[in-house]
Amino acid sequence: MSVATDVRMHDAAAMPPERNRALPDVARGLGGVAPIGMNIAVLGATGSIGTQTLDVVRNCLRGRELVCGAGEVRVVAMSGFSDMEKFAPLVREFSPEVVWVPDGTAAAELSGRLSGGNTHASLSIPEILTGDGGLVAIASECSADVVVNALVGGAGLAPTLAAIGAGKDIALANKETLVTAGELVMGLAREKNVRISPIDSEHSAIWQCLQGSDIVEVEKILLTASGGPFRGRGREEIAAATARDALKHPNWSMGAKITIDSATLMNKGLELIEAMHLFNQPPDKVEILVHPQSIIHSMVQFIDGSVVSQMGLPDMRLPILYALSAPRRVATEYPRLDFLACGDLTFEPPDMEKFPCLALARHAAATCGTLPAVMNFINEWAVGQFLQEKIGFYEISDIISEAFGIYNVKTVTSIADIREAEEWASEFLETRKARPAVVHAKRKCEEA
Repeated sequence: MSVATDVRMHDAAAMPPERNRALPDVARGLGGVAPIGMNIAVLGATGSIGTQTLDVVRNCLRGRELVCGAGEVRVVAMSGFSDMEKFAPLVREFSPEVVWVPDGTAAAELSGRLSGGNTHASLSIPEILTGDGGLVAIASECSADVVVNALVGGAGLAPTLAAIGAGKDIALANKETLVTAGELVMGLAREKNVRISPIDSEHSAIWQCLQGSDIVEVEKILLTASGGPFRGRGREEIAAATARDALKHPNWSMGAKITIDSATLMNKGLELIEAMHLFNQPPDKVEILVHPQSIIHSMVQFIDGSVVSQMGLPDMRLPILYALSAPRRVATEYPRLDFLACGDLTFEPPDMEKFPCLALARHAAATCGTLPAVMNFINEWAVGQFLQEKIGFYEISDIISEAFGIYNVKTVTSIADIREAEEWASEFLETRKARPAVVHAKRKCEEA
């Protein structure tokens, strides 16, 4: 996607200061000029980030003479998981060369919907891939220059590694990729000279704040958090919260899993681990601040005492657009931030007693090895159980904490180590599920 420069993201101490430029691009730095003309693959096209990515392509990048340079932008590959009714019109609109769906049943439904709605003879049905192998293939073998990974959970890791291995740039929204395998992913990106552009609003903000700076000049990263829907509430009230309560995020429109992670503050813990890998920083140089207004998306404090922040309205389309066009800016008609109307901007420390998932994530970040993979796997399962109202809010952190107490952490040398850690976590959960859910049953009885 972008022209390589002489800037590389190696260990900061090993690089001459004059070459140790800011490394938000991971492998290639930000010195290159990226052509806007590109082929894009969107993994997770029917999810929140996926649909917003397609909105960005539709309204900002496609069919325009852009200020930053003209070029055709095409969506050449897409994946959809379960909602074929939603996926089919997107496939028809963007006409990708290849698509992925989970299995043969979904493929038959999609093919039928595309055939039934194909009123133009020139529109052909794309190749349809299925299964885990198909998802890896669509990420690595399609004609995309950039793969947007908007998948949810651990399913995002294998396609990311495959795409990097094929030399494709990554626009990354899938947190679990770096949380579970950050060192492997970053190492492969450096080896393949691949650019990884963060889509998370916080990491995009840090990326933008670091432009033009040397990484050795960074004193700390200030990662902001909204505080979620339960900020300011008492622990007893939080303990009684339902999934419906937790899904009412005050500022952002996101998918269910990430919204629950925001309610527990696990999301911020995952972002801490991501920031460590993306920007080559130890966990003690990443400070988390609760900023309820979600106007300042993150900041970087430098060794001279100055602080650079990135600000804007809470709109995920902005970091998506920047991930695809950086370091250029693209004109949009999105709403602008009005400083006279936005009110006070406030900050407070996170309460890790009320939100123990954040403390657990910090412990995993400091420990490293396979512990983040175990934490991520169990959290993903527990959030699913909470969404189905099978466990309570604080049982999410209780289960993770219990696992931490008995797991023997190992060094990550390959993806096999991560899979082994996830297998351990799966066995732990199976053993735990066999126990009577006394506490939760009592709570449900009292609610009835």
